[in-house]
Amino acid sequence: MNETKAEVLNEASQNSLLERFFKIKQHGSSVKNELIGGVTTFATMAYIIFVNPSIMAASGMDQGAVFVATCIGAAIGCLLMGLFANWPVA
Repeated sequence: MNETKAEVLNEASQNSLLERFFKIKQHGSSVKNELIGGVTTFATMAYIIFVNPSIMAASGMDQGAVFVATCIGAAIGCLLMGLFANWPVA
């Protein structure tokens, strides 16, 4: 009955909704690693959302339209890959 705090947290994380849906432990990862990866991916995606329209505007495309298309494309792609393919690719 003398469970450590780490054991209790580990048991709780194994039964969590995230664990059941994404099978994080089965894939050899942890919630901490996934959060770090998510923040890194977000930073990269936020960067490209602003750079891509600038590059495309140089070729004559409307910068506002390219910005919206980049945002929509990134959102749809991330949702499809994360929710349906269960594969962490953005």
